[in-house]
Amino acid sequence: MTNEQGNKDSILKRLAEVIESRKNGDPDKSYVARLFAKGPDAVLKKIGEEATETVMAAKDGVPERIIAETADLWFHCLIMLAQHDLSPDDVLAELARREGLSGLDEFAARKSQQREEGK
Repeated sequence: MTNEQGNKDSILKRLAEVIESRKNGDPDKSYVARLFAKGPDAVLKKIGEEATETVMAAKDGVPERIIAETADLWFHCLIMLAQHDLSPDDVLAELARREGLSGLDEFAARKSQQREEGK
């Protein structure tokens, strides 16, 4: 792995650490602290807005906008993870667990598990 690749791989971890450090910060000095101070619904609303903007950017097909809006969406998802005391590593572990599985097989397994839990 190149140093550049290592830097890219750890950006999610570094962002998560910054978010964690600002969780209880001064809402007048930190955007992250302001979102946390507004409560969980503010973060979820922001994710919804960013998801919509990402979809619109993809529909327009402008690569720079797609990248920028996806970055905004991911950032706000990191805030949501921190809100629930979760980390990017938790999500990456789940993606690793699914690696090599057919998406259709994975979906069918989840549906089967949901049915069993519903009994």
